[in-house]
Amino acid sequence: MIYIIDHKDSFTHNVVHQFESFDKVECDNFNEINETKIKKSNVIVFSPGPGSPANYPISSRIYKEFKGKKKIIGICLGFQQILYCEQGKIIQQNKIYHGFQSEIKVTSNKSLFKRNKKFVVGRYHSLKLKEPFEAENFEITMRCAISNVAMAIENNKEKIYGFQFHPESFLTENGNLLIKKILSA
Repeated sequence: MIYIIDHKDSFTHNVVHQFESFDKVECDNFNEINETKIKKSNVIVFSPGPGSPANYPISSRIYKEFKGKKKIIGICLGFQQILYCEQGKIIQQNKIYHGFQSEIKVTSNKSLFKRNKKFVVGRYHSLKLKEPFEAENFEITMRCAISNVAMAIENNKEKIYGFQFHPESFLTENGNLLIKKILSA
């Protein structure tokens, strides 16, 4: 079962719909977590949402509690939430990407995806990771082909994955393939 934590984003229902094609999904608001459901789940997904990761202390607590115990996936704000919990610094970008389509590239040999593979993705974010970012077992695995901004992280040891872009967006080509690969890892 996949447990999705909704950060009150209009995209969350699309995220739920996408993940339902792979497994049973339960979804609750970030401040109404069902402890029974989350403990029964195999995967926890942190949804997109407004604001910054610091605005969601309950999500930070859940991440820290289940890190290394369950597969964790973060999308957009959820990606930033993982980085924030790993002492990454999240900052405002010079350019805001809301409804932009960008090409991203796999930049790591340690990725589940083939190095140099390119994807076209939908972006909806005004924040980004400030680099350098160095957390144990984490690797930035995808970057924007033009700006080099971090677009994906992987921690294959503890099964933690994050996308700055939206795999559920119609602007993302092969979004289901990305999710399927992560869920089967």
